[in-house]
Amino acid sequence: MVVKGKDLIHVMEEWAPVSLAVENDRIGLQVGDPEAQVDGILLALDVTEEVVDEAIRIGANWIVAHHAVIFRPLKDLRTDKPAGRLYSKLLKHDIHVFIAHTNLDSARDGVNDLLCEKLGLEQTRVMIPTRTRQLQKLVVFVPETHHDQVLRAVCEAGAGWIGNYSHCTFNLDGTGTFLPGAGTDPFIGKQGELEQVREVRLETVISGEIRDRVVAAMMKAHPYEEPAYDLYPLDLPGEVDGLGRVGTLPRRMKLKELALKLKEAYRIPGLRMVGDGEREVSRVAVLGGSGGRYYPEAKALGADVYITGDLDHHTALDALADGLSLLDPGHHVEHLVLDRIGQKLKENAHLKKVPVQVTTVDTNPFNYI
Repeated sequence: MVVKGKDLIHVMEEWAPVSLAVENDRIGLQVGDPEAQVDGILLALDVTEEVVDEAIRIGANWIVAHHAVIFRPLKDLRTDKPAGRLYSKLLKHDIHVFIAHTNLDSARDGVNDLLCEKLGLEQTRVMIPTRTRQLQKLVVFVPETHHDQVLRAVCEAGAGWIGNYSHCTFNLDGTGTFLPGAGTDPFIGKQGELEQVREVRLETVISGEIRDRVVAAMMKAHPYEEPAYDLYPLDLPGEVDGLGRVGTLPRRMKLKELALKLKEAYRIPGLRMVGDGEREVSRVAVLGGSGGRYYPEAKALGADVYITGDLDHHTALDALADGLSLLDPGHHVEHLVLDRIGQKLKENAHLKKVPVQVTTVDTNPFNYI
């Protein structure tokens, strides 16, 4: 089966929807054609000329990156300049570039969840909410013989999540009636005869963005030619999406101990620490990338320490005066999500035969001596 760019884009945007991105973020397909075939995928944090050379060398005609290759409006395409040379090389070798940035930061199992996971943070919550998911109630009537089959199908498609509990449903036995008309091909009963069937009313909760996927899974698993189902909007707050996370360490520890733990967990040679290394900390805020401006939000949520990159001198002074310790592991720690992207792509049935590789090029511009 030929895999096209639009198939790859669908998988990425199902995980990290466009709606999660902050306003004016440069995401999506930036170079190339969604109808182009996907022969190989290279994953990178940044799209540099060295990364493009690697894609050419290994035969990857698609690059999935976190940081935009076109971040500012182009003033020219002069190939005697680094940017123009990069774009020229991408086009000459038919290499397509797809970007998932702040939508991947906010996504479940995305950048910030991964950074928390690496530190073992517990009871995490969103730090900077950007949207609340609209909840709906799905009700479907299923013959007893296929109840378990349909229940599993809708839950595996994403229905039935309440907090950290999955497969949440309510099931009520009853009797369904129907009379198959002319031209029907009933699973149970005969044309022109009123039928009574023992059925189960299956109820579960879904979020609006997965509705079509869940309904499609339900229709596929349901034995009836015309399944009876209802969708009701719910006036309840759904799951909150947004940037950053706040959570709790498994045990209290000194700030310096947390810094050393972070170095090992994030696989970095060094970091910057603001605050007393002997101070005990428990509640931790994390925001991958450049998040210094959000330190007041971290403080307001009770964080003892805030982990983010690209901290400037005055932000550090202000946070310290406000009683908040800081750890700056750099912007480049976001590269840790590349393995997670590769895992997601390889798990997808549509993409499992497409070669996927994480770049071997280190695009971190900083060195430690």
